[in-house]
Amino acid sequence: MGVIDLNMVFRRSLLAAAALALAPAFPGLAAAAPPPAQAPSASEDERLMALFQDDQRREDALDPISQVYRGGDANPRVLRLLYTDELTRARRSAVAQSLAALAGIDRRRLSAERQISYDVFRAAKREEAMWLRADMQALTAVRPFTHFGGLQVEFPALIAKGGPLNYADEADYRENLELLHAFPQVLDNATRQFRLGMDTGVVETKLTTRNMIGQIDALLAQPLNESPFLSPLAEFPASVPEERRAALREDWRAAVTGEVLPAYRRFRTFLSAEYLPAAREAAGISAMKGGPTVYRRLIEEHTTLPLTADAVHRLGLSEVARIQREMDAVRKQLGYPQGTLRGFFDTMRSDPRFHPTKAEELSDGFAATARAVDAQVPRFFSTVPKTRLLIEPYPAYREKYEAGGSYNQGSPDATRPGTFFYNTYDLPSRFLTGIVTLYLHEGAPGHHFQISLAQENTALPDFQRFGGNNAYVEGWALYAETLGYEMGFYKDPMQHWGTLDDEMLRAMRLVVDTGIHAKGWSREAAIDYMLANSGMGRSDATAEVERYIAWPGQALGYKIGALTIQRLRRKAEAALGPKFDVRAFHEQVLGSGALPLPVLEAKIDRWIAAGRGQ
Repeated sequence: MGVIDLNMVFRRSLLAAAALALAPAFPGLAAAAPPPAQAPSASEDERLMALFQDDQRREDALDPISQVYRGGDANPRVLRLLYTDELTRARRSAVAQSLAALAGIDRRRLSAERQISYDVFRAAKREEAMWLRADMQALTAVRPFTHFGGLQVEFPALIAKGGPLNYADEADYRENLELLHAFPQVLDNATRQFRLGMDTGVVETKLTTRNMIGQIDALLAQPLNESPFLSPLAEFPASVPEERRAALREDWRAAVTGEVLPAYRRFRTFLSAEYLPAAREAAGISAMKGGPTVYRRLIEEHTTLPLTADAVHRLGLSEVARIQREMDAVRKQLGYPQGTLRGFFDTMRSDPRFHPTKAEELSDGFAATARAVDAQVPRFFSTVPKTRLLIEPYPAYREKYEAGGSYNQGSPDATRPGTFFYNTYDLPSRFLTGIVTLYLHEGAPGHHFQISLAQENTALPDFQRFGGNNAYVEGWALYAETLGYEMGFYKDPMQHWGTLDDEMLRAMRLVVDTGIHAKGWSREAAIDYMLANSGMGRSDATAEVERYIAWPGQALGYKIGALTIQRLRRKAEAALGPKFDVRAFHEQVLGSGALPLPVLEAKIDRWIAAGRGQ
């Protein structure tokens, strides 16, 4: 999600009351029994759906960006209010109104699907209310941007031609021009929030601040005619009259050169001259005032479970050891029977056999993988997205600060395709071994299937179609990588090594994220750990660690979510025996949108019981 722009999605997921429902994979957590079946009541279902619609209207009125990704329009007036107390108060009031209305719904009288909706909605609203509390805002709102997420990098992609905004006629251009006029206020609002954090001692790291400055420098260094802000002027649709184009170009260029770019320069000067000297040296959020409280909450948010940092750290260490045993066997299949696994990691980093020498090797490899996956999909899925999937390299201004790949969702009506982005920056640090597993994760059947199927399903309320949580979204994508075994792709030792290397990355994340944010690890110690325990290149390891520093807890959801889905599949296979159908299982996992893990487990338990005739 990205990811896809998952930053806007991931604050919607914890079901604290039901968290104990996740179970045997994590010792000490007891599995809850599925709720008793209730007679559906259409009237209660209708009341609940009406409540959801009312909530969505309130959300849309207060969110100037996320509805754009659902095919709507951005509101420049609300955009100007981002990062202000006024908008926070309005959001607080909206959440309270929705929770009060939900208290009037009798969950027992809902149909099974709407009970799921009720549970997901209640979890999301309770979590949203928690983050909007004044004490939590004092620790989070004053850090509005990092180099890994924030409108300073998302807005150029939003406004650029080919993004989610419409440029079908002159009216679209004029509406989007208002967003250009509004955006400088957003940067000024963010600056005020950063200054508040300086006053209270709640600040970002120097590393993250330097990276933000580097991103802005790269954006400002682009020739004007290559700027994403001016890309909508490169070619007008026929619906824009020829005689109107000159004035539109003049107004648009004036907004970019006279308002937007000066605002970026102003923000960059603030970061460099004022904020950087005040930013903290320590990488971990626990070194920040109030940081341990924030990290504890973030672990719950990104895993949907009440796990401690110590428990996650131990799980990560055990997974690293398991995967290394498998890697050692594949090392020998690759023709390196002598030496140690750690020594072979150095070989992987240095041997040209494992690295692309030109970008076309990556583009051709991903295209071939896409064709092979398409041929296998009918064996595993009975429902596939209508939305097409594109495969493209990152734009030059983004690639240095991006991971090896990510996914941007298409439009809900499937007219705009989803896009799998891959990274061609520093080719010697990229690996040919990771082509299959990266495509399965970011493309099909990973993020593209999960996100597209959810948002194409108009029977779901909007928060299930477009919302989500990290453990489910990234857990599904990592689970999708494992389908490569059944699809036969990992009979090739090169690609088998690649998927183990990627799985190792997700296991190391459990160790490194908690190491940085709960155990005082430095950036350098975290990078050294990743290099010692995998075949990652230094550029990738550095980018990963700096991502964890900027986005505490986010990296924990992948492995915990994937382990959960794998465990649920094993449970279903054991219980159903010959009745088990993997396509039906995937339909159950994907059919209700992105669920908190306890809600997903309860759903699968009900499906298993129905399949056994209980």
